[in-house]
Amino acid sequence: MRDPRKVIIKPLLTEKINTAVEQHNTYTFKVAPDATKSEIRRSIEEVFKVHVIDVRTANMLGKPKRRGRWVGRTSSWKKAIVKLAHGDKISIFEGL
Repeated sequence: MRDPRKVIIKPLLTEKINTAVEQHNTYTFKVAPDATKSEIRRSIEEVFKVHVIDVRTANMLGKPKRRGRWVGRTSSWKKAIVKLAHGDKISIFEGL
């Protein structure tokens, strides 16, 4: 089993995500690209001491970027949307 802090890279904080937190108790994280749903579930539960109901994942394709005549691409990454049990909260998302 991997270290939970290697599975969860960082929380994602946007206006749309804040609305989902308030209305549906769902939180969004950037996770390791090779992480499975069960690893993500275990990591969230262990790090934040909450009960996870559902995990949805999406592979986000890197965007093309251009610097003058050179064309490149940003890195691809994986997003996890985690639904928590009623009454559970993650404190880093509060007050934003």
